[in-house]
Amino acid sequence: MLLINNQSDRFGEWFSQWFSNFCGTDRVELNMLERDRLKVTSHLEELVAVQHWFRSLISRLAIKTPRLNDQFDQLNLALAEGFTNAVRHAHADLPSATPIEIELVLQPQQVEICIFDQGEPFDPDSLSEPQPGALREGGYGWFLLRRLADKVTYDRTSVAPVGTPASDSFIEHDVPRNCLRIIKMLEAKASNVNTSKIV
Repeated sequence: MLLINNQSDRFGEWFSQWFSNFCGTDRVELNMLERDRLKVTSHLEELVAVQHWFRSLISRLAIKTPRLNDQFDQLNLALAEGFTNAVRHAHADLPSATPIEIELVLQPQQVEICIFDQGEPFDPDSLSEPQPGALREGGYGWFLLRRLADKVTYDRTSVAPVGTPASDSFIEHDVPRNCLRIIKMLEAKASNVNTSKIV
């Protein structure tokens, strides 16, 4: 297991410098509060480490962003579903040492989890949604993810995220990968103040 904590976010500093040089501006503010990443092997037993990492991360981030606590259960379940799908399906025919990379990006209005696998491309839209009361073996994971998150995509990519330095050893550059992106909006809690018009 490889854990990389970017609390100070060297990527953000690097990208700000690059953008300012490119555009001639003094500084660019990234719409990103935090980014953290984890790399594990393709073993189902790694789920314990994945969820421990996620629980510890959310506990720390929730100090400044309490709204994360409200989304923890659904995000944790979505992460577990996405990770086990990568092991059981995407990497079923690959060596167990094949890495699965996980990235969490916290933004002011949403949290995004990306799970990168090296399996064959797959179109989840080709799956038919299970009918109520019907029993079948497998095929429920994608639809569970769509109910747990506000947005879910699964795309093929062969490049690192835009702006990632070539020296970043976490990212396996130019390796064809699939990216499962899980996005959950951070809804603001309703105010207790009565905003109705007083006549």
